[in-house]
Amino acid sequence: MADVGGIAGAQLRSYIERVERLEEEKAALAADIREVFAEAKATGFEPKVMRQIIKLRKLEQADRQEQEALLELYLAAIGMGPEPEGIEPPVA
Repeated sequence: MADVGGIAGAQLRSYIERVERLEEEKAALAADIREVFAEAKATGFEPKVMRQIIKLRKLEQADRQEQEALLELYLAAIGMGPEPEGIEPPVA
């Protein structure tokens, strides 16, 4: 394939075809993941909670602890949880 307008057509086609193949693989992997979640759900596990655990496992321990502390603080701030330790409740 000849260069057109300074663009190497063969090289461009190669990149596009590689991306297309990877997209196909990604779709296949996504289907496999959905199947695993469906199997887990069929045996009584909750996929939403499993996804949360997977997300948390990707975090470093310090980042996970920081997120958990912020969640606890925010829940307490809107009246959905106990006051976090070390924080005095506001005086009315």
